[in-house]
Amino acid sequence: MTAGERVVVVGAGVTGLTTAVVLAESGVSVHVIAEQVPGVTSLAAGAMWGPYLVEPKDKVDQWGQRSLEIFRELAQDPATGVRLTRGIEASRTAETPPDWATTLPGFRPCEPTELPPGCTAGYRFTVPLVDMPTYLDYLLRRLHVAGGTVERRRLASLADAGPAHVIVNCTGLGARELVPDPELRPIRGQHVVVTNPGLTEFFSEDTGLSPDLLCFYPHGDTVVLGGTAIDGEGGLTADDDAAAGIIARCAEVEPRLAEARVLEHRIGARPTRATVRVETERQEDGTEVVHNYGHGGAGVTLSWGCAEEIRELLTSR
Repeated sequence: MTAGERVVVVGAGVTGLTTAVVLAESGVSVHVIAEQVPGVTSLAAGAMWGPYLVEPKDKVDQWGQRSLEIFRELAQDPATGVRLTRGIEASRTAETPPDWATTLPGFRPCEPTELPPGCTAGYRFTVPLVDMPTYLDYLLRRLHVAGGTVERRRLASLADAGPAHVIVNCTGLGARELVPDPELRPIRGQHVVVTNPGLTEFFSEDTGLSPDLLCFYPHGDTVVLGGTAIDGEGGLTADDDAAAGIIARCAEVEPRLAEARVLEHRIGARPTRATVRVETERQEDGTEVVHNYGHGGAGVTLSWGCAEEIRELLTSR
């Protein structure tokens, strides 16, 4: 990879924009092509750092820890939309905490009085929360400063992204048709954004594989309430019944949320496969394509680590 090479990044979600920033700041000529800028699924994220339900574990741990380091740095600047926030992750089954949580600042088991009814275990820690609209705007500004360019356009194939020395595929769910990758599937997620009645701490319940999630993330004047995880569904129309269920579940834990004013609904389709795909592939026409997709609900969590691996793949080729 040299400064004179043209690299096209396809996709402008958190994965695509982070990858574009890392490459552009390395001195490469970067051009982003995406139908939606920023990507709607990334805009819909909560978002709390945490490597949930994503493989392969050894690489996920590496990517996630590197991203955590960078998010801690970004949290020093309020304009990024990243802030370090204290809160609780709870469970209705007495299980050991995930290993990633035990390394976070302030980690300790909860006292029984700190837990909502029905929860038998919980843990306190401090973790980055990311206000996604603010953060994605920050990435776009940073990309512009680094000399990157952005084009809004729908591609019929990855080949339509040329001419380029390298195409970086960060299309998320779009990779199902563009690669094509039949292993990729959507998991529909919905959040409800409400006015903040005074919350300063997050809450998240480990609901396992249930489609009904329970979490709330305060972002200044607003709170993002979650959520849903409907495997195999990719529609982006708001579901009023699902929204009512989200609010009701969150209000059981924090009654003040019952009267909070609803500001908007955010819906996305998490691009999910058995393992995250970060690798190089040579197309039949000789074009080099570097894939970076399939992060499920951990796109934010893995974004910087995966982006830096893409840079290393291009540097070592």
